[in-house]
Amino acid sequence: VLPGAMRGAEPATLLARVQALWPGAAGAAVAAGAGPLAERDGVVTVGCESAVWANELELLGSELTARLNASLEASGAGRIERLRFVVAG
Repeated sequence: VLPGAMRGAEPATLLARVQALWPGAAGAAVAAGAGPLAERDGVVTVGCESAVWANELELLGSELTARLNASLEASGAGRIERLRFVVAG
């Protein structure tokens, strides 16, 4: 796929931007075990492969939120209030 061909093709929602930024903000290992599923009123629900993942990521929630917000604000895509971690797999 040509890089320019897909520019602007993704949905213009906060969730879509968070999903696109998640691997860079969370890191490859975390992104392999958890990912953003939904967003409502600035709260992004992240589905995790186990309760252990959800618990560990809850401890990193404020750091991950700050990383995501830095990227979101830099691109003019808004910001999130917090991350909510649930078992989804």
